[in-house]
Amino acid sequence: MTILLGYHGNSQSKLDGYIQTGLKNNEIIKQHNFDINKSLYALKEAHSLFYPSVSLNANYTKADGGRTIDIPIGDMLNPVYSTLNQLTNSNAFPALQNQSVLINPDNFYDAKIHTTMPLLNFEIIYNKRIKTQQNSLQKAELEIYKRELVKEIKIAYYRYLQSIEGIKIYEDALKLVKENQRVNQSLFKNEKINRTAVLRSDNEVIRIEANLQTAKQTSNNAKSYFNFLINQQLDSEIEADNQNEQLPEAMVSENTQNREELAKLGLAKELNGNVSKLTQSYWFPKLSAFADVGFQDFDFEINKDSRYYFAGVALEWNIFSGNKNKYKLRQVEEDNKKISSQIDNVKQQLLLQFQVTQNNLQSALEQFNANKNQKESAKKYNDDITKLYKEGQAIYIELLDAQNQWVNAQLNTNIALYNSWIAFAELERANATFTLNN
Repeated sequence: MTILLGYHGNSQSKLDGYIQTGLKNNEIIKQHNFDINKSLYALKEAHSLFYPSVSLNANYTKADGGRTIDIPIGDMLNPVYSTLNQLTNSNAFPALQNQSVLINPDNFYDAKIHTTMPLLNFEIIYNKRIKTQQNSLQKAELEIYKRELVKEIKIAYYRYLQSIEGIKIYEDALKLVKENQRVNQSLFKNEKINRTAVLRSDNEVIRIEANLQTAKQTSNNAKSYFNFLINQQLDSEIEADNQNEQLPEAMVSENTQNREELAKLGLAKELNGNVSKLTQSYWFPKLSAFADVGFQDFDFEINKDSRYYFAGVALEWNIFSGNKNKYKLRQVEEDNKKISSQIDNVKQQLLLQFQVTQNNLQSALEQFNANKNQKESAKKYNDDITKLYKEGQAIYIELLDAQNQWVNAQLNTNIALYNSWIAFAELERANATFTLNN
């Protein structure tokens, strides 16, 4: 089925301006942007894991008591020294005492620059990919919300136009019934009609006035809701043009494969694939390098002997963890199956939504054409009965019936006109054809 759709120039340009205002000012969009910025920083954080990590570490220890290391220096060397003294006939080699050294260093400091850097770590690689896709998911969610907001703004705008046009119809109807009231009162004074016609005309004035007040309240509510959507003061005036019964005039073809909902699920599937690889990376070794450069000595002394460096390479390779990662991988596989099923289901849902909204638009257009024809007939009928009534050839009930038909036909045509535009906005949303300026 091909439907002709289009836009009435002036009102559409104003509506586009309101849409851009809504996209700029909407608080939910701002919140989504905060989430995107947060995920972007998380991505930068993941990327920073590839770089070296440098820190300054220092410690000082004061110790006494506790375990010691006994070194029997005297027992080992004193017999030798005694023999040497006898041979040399001197005391050049004094007796030594056995030593007992504390294991905990006393009055000892160690200050160093500690540097570590991953050389091979698949967890870091896949973590960065996951963060990248999470950022893309946030952007897809924002696009989805923007499209929904555009649809709501358009519908709210059309309902407001519908309401102000309804006010005009009731205002014209009020002038008409008031004129009937004046004529009937004059005819009654001249004893050309009975009092029933006067009472009926009075009631019609009251009824139309009540309907007019209801229409104004409906319009105020529509204005408030529209301003709420674009984040303006609720009582802000809305620039509105009469559609002049213009209908959409552009061709629409099925485009649901470009919906952001499907793109989001596709990203979710890719992300889940990287989660699977992240889980499998348990089997791969982790290799990193480290280096320490600093000073260490007793009594805060600093000299060439205090300086040192210490460097190396560390290897970590998990061998067994009770099948924990095996079961994690099974969970990820089930999630992947679920996402694939969701993609198939969402494709059908989106296609159904497109077909339903397309049919609704077709029905709305047909209803408008029918109401428009009824409006033309009702106008002719009202003009004829009004002329006959003034000539005294028709009774007031006939005139009242003709006028009510005329008013109702105008209201129904107005409703059908904007219902067509509302149906178009829903079809545009279902087809994702509105161009978002990002």
